[in-house]
Amino acid sequence: MKQLYIKQKFFSLTDKFTIKDEHENDVYYVKGRFLKIPKTFSIYNMEGQQVALITKKVFGVLPKFTVEVGGQHVITIIKEFTFFKSRYTIDSAGIEVRGNWWDIDFQVFQHGEKIGQVSKEWFTWGDSYKAQILKEEVETIIIALVIAIDCVKEDQRIASATSSV
Repeated sequence: MKQLYIKQKFFSLTDKFTIKDEHENDVYYVKGRFLKIPKTFSIYNMEGQQVALITKKVFGVLPKFTVEVGGQHVITIIKEFTFFKSRYTIDSAGIEVRGNWWDIDFQVFQHGEKIGQVSKEWFTWGDSYKAQILKEEVETIIIALVIAIDCVKEDQRIASATSSV
């Protein structure tokens, strides 16, 4: 089992954050275009090679993200409409994400087998997540899921804040 720590800085002006392993070594970094339409997030290894590109689709009722690896479309992440638990489905590879009410803790399944788990780290500046990777070949997909779900949460937080003004 491999553990990764994904921490987005609360007051980041660079739209860049790193992903560390359990020994606090940098393994990946993510560059985001938060103000760009469509929103995009590029995941790079430490040699500077892009390993994945996540793009949030602009039009649609529910959030939808595409993930490309090596320039090829790999998966589409779709947030489902539910009342109590957040639920995400992936259009390929038999992957499903199940989470609790607040998306703080979720598991990733492939064909019914658990392949990863992500939990929010509390009492940190910004959003921090611990990802346990049980199947190494889907590591990039699990990182993409964390980034997409975090983006949905942030968009919902911003929408709630602006609607209550």
